[in-house]
Amino acid sequence: MEQLTLTTPALLFSAISLIMLAYTNRFLAYATVIRSLHDKYVQKKDSVLIAQIENIKQRLYLTRSMQIFGITSLLLCVLTMFLIYIQQHTIAIWVFGLALLLLILSLVLLIVEIQISVKALEYHISDIENN
Repeated sequence: MEQLTLTTPALLFSAISLIMLAYTNRFLAYATVIRSLHDKYVQKKDSVLIAQIENIKQRLYLTRSMQIFGITSLLLCVLTMFLIYIQQHTIAIWVFGLALLLLILSLVLLIVEIQISVKALEYHISDIENN
């Protein structure tokens, strides 16, 4: 295996930062939708609203997990750089591998969340088409 250098984990900084920005934007959008659904639910306790709230709640928890895995991945990249700096190359390789796995897990959860979001939007489209 080629030697792991300081630049290898540093390359992920910009990618993870952009991913985290996208995750944060999703989170903020969900917060707006939740507040809107809450106001509608207070006015009229509708079963459709309850289903929408459950859907957005599931997506919110997925987004939280995506953020946690992404942040942990970034943290492990920084730890990898420190381990390389103090000449602990074997441990650095394992920590960097774990960082990559967490980033992969974060992206897999993003795919799951997108699938749930699409199903929710398809429900709205079918409701429009049937009226």
